[in-house]
Amino acid sequence: MSYLSKTDPEIADIIEKERLRQQNGLELIASENLVSYAVLEAMGSIMTNKYAEGYPGKRYYGGCEFYDMAENLARERLKKLFGAEHANVQPHSGTQANMAVYFAFMKLGEKILSMKLNQGGHLSHGSPVSFTGKFYQVAQYGVDPKTEMLDYGIIDEMARKEKPQIIVCGASAYPRTIDFKAFQEIADGVGAYCMADIAHIAGLCATGIHPNSVGVVNFTTTTTHKTLRGPRGGAIMCNNEYAQAIDKAVFPGMQGGPLMNTIAAKAVCFEEALKPSFKEYSKQIVKNARVLAGTLTDNGLRLVSGGTDNHLMLMDLTEQGITGLEAEVALGKAGITVNKNTIPNETKSPFVTSGLRIGTPAVTSRGMKEAEMRQIGTWITKVLKDIHNEAVIREVHTDVTMMASRFTLHPE
Repeated sequence: MSYLSKTDPEIADIIEKERLRQQNGLELIASENLVSYAVLEAMGSIMTNKYAEGYPGKRYYGGCEFYDMAENLARERLKKLFGAEHANVQPHSGTQANMAVYFAFMKLGEKILSMKLNQGGHLSHGSPVSFTGKFYQVAQYGVDPKTEMLDYGIIDEMARKEKPQIIVCGASAYPRTIDFKAFQEIADGVGAYCMADIAHIAGLCATGIHPNSVGVVNFTTTTTHKTLRGPRGGAIMCNNEYAQAIDKAVFPGMQGGPLMNTIAAKAVCFEEALKPSFKEYSKQIVKNARVLAGTLTDNGLRLVSGGTDNHLMLMDLTEQGITGLEAEVALGKAGITVNKNTIPNETKSPFVTSGLRIGTPAVTSRGMKEAEMRQIGTWITKVLKDIHNEAVIREVHTDVTMMASRFTLHPE
């Protein structure tokens, strides 16, 4: 940061403060992770300097020969990682990846069937405040009120009644395994397409820790920065029969010039994910989540669906008489970063909520294992059960900082 410190010391100072926040705390937001130095270097490289509108071998600017090489590497590595026939690595985000699929295979006003936002879905799956809710009709399924898990029989009944053009599966706050084959069969039964948004669980899908949607459903979209541990961005995978329509929807349909420094960083991320060590990392994410979930339930805190199969858990704070917002703020003061989250049958606004979403990808990237998860679970419990006790919060913060100091911020 030597150049930045001289040119813009204010921004340099802000970045350093953020580095210290990450180093000295525990990042438990399920949608976040920590990238390697190699990914950081690619993101900050001179690949940011030029436009590369179009696709490899068919650009609208000269001087793109090395950009073609980088994008081809990213595409081939992603295809190898997931066993995909076709991959598009240009979407700037997961939402834009979803947008490209909708634009390619739906007309305005046609219907999406997707998971309710307040029961685990995502804004881009049909929320009225999203473009999806404005451009398309939306029907939504939730979880079973008793088990708090997906009921595929009810989803099938809904599909037959609603007759959607695309059925969306995948979630941003669902702690259980998703049966992609069941979703595709439901879609086939009503002549619909099926799109799996695996943004949260992509790293687990790539390594076989969670079932892989690629080759099972018609289209798979993902982000690259959650369990895949890459730069912030999106990607789409599909069979060759859909490739041309998908590529055309991304460019020129939705975006202009791709962010080539990000695509170079995606290529690095995919190469890292192809290594055997990444599979061990993915296994540890799930081990850590189960131990953390077990510690929380053993300490009397209720988790939606009773636990987790993946990298995240959803806590219901109703019995504690506190809101998700209060819990997020108190834990933040203790150096534990989480996010408030709606839960099934939510009674509070999305700005307040009755729940917390907690995930293990980032702390696992730092090398933390089961022993640390038990300690983190104990600290979370200590704060939440005495949430207005500032002395307790300060004590936990001191302990958190001491533990965090033993672990590096970036995976090797």
